[in-house]
Amino acid sequence: MPISQSSESANESSLQDELTDDAITNKFRVFQRRRGHRYSLDDLLTAHDAVHEKPHAQRVLDLGTGIGSVLLMVASNNPDCTLWAIEAQEVSYQLLTRNIQRNTLAHRTTLVHGDLRNPPKAWSNVRYDLITATPPYFPPGTATRPPDDQKAFARIELRGGVEAYLETASKYLGCDGKIVICVSHGAQSRTLASASQWGLRTTHQRRVWAREGHLNPLFSVWTLEHNRTPTHTPYAWKISEFYARDQNGERTQQYLGLRAFFGMTIKDDE
Repeated sequence: MPISQSSESANESSLQDELTDDAITNKFRVFQRRRGHRYSLDDLLTAHDAVHEKPHAQRVLDLGTGIGSVLLMVASNNPDCTLWAIEAQEVSYQLLTRNIQRNTLAHRTTLVHGDLRNPPKAWSNVRYDLITATPPYFPPGTATRPPDDQKAFARIELRGGVEAYLETASKYLGCDGKIVICVSHGAQSRTLASASQWGLRTTHQRRVWAREGHLNPLFSVWTLEHNRTPTHTPYAWKISEFYARDQNGERTQQYLGLRAFFGMTIKDDE
């Protein structure tokens, strides 16, 4: 439902758009701009796989957090974890702060307004059980930049792509930790090359299709860990498929199961 801007923000100039108030799980809600960047399927699947891979993670870090979608969904299914987040874009950081406060998570959350490529020095001795990320999909010049800055930074790699995210994640990942990262279909080779460069290996790739019968998936959600195998040793990883809609355009049982995982029903998406 729409809410008024006038009493909700100290910086009206950066939040001119009307906000909506939306359920993200059966426990948490988010404010998001009606005409700005909004949480979507990539956030849902990243959070789902993150919880599945490390259900009892104690320390969770989300890189490029945006409005907090993935972090909130992970927190909803893991009430004991402590949360860290870093977000550079001003309007997204404002909404992230509000969403953390409104869902009474401030007591177990550390927020940083900054660039994930230059994290705080205070993090130098911290290691995380679970690191999540949903980088933008397109290098500059390969896709139309939206006129809205919030959308632009979420879509275009203006502060780095998968390589920057994996470089930072590799530095802060605990010995038995997992990285769960959502990457566009066209960046598969970049993902694998960057993982190798930073001493990571893939354990699972979930390929995500908008609809059954489409030629290519939209994106993949990758799960990675520290590589303990000898350098250049071949290895295989699990590959699974997710279809959001069937050939008739109806929501699949996979999609319904995904929403149910977060305590939601199909009506919550309408």
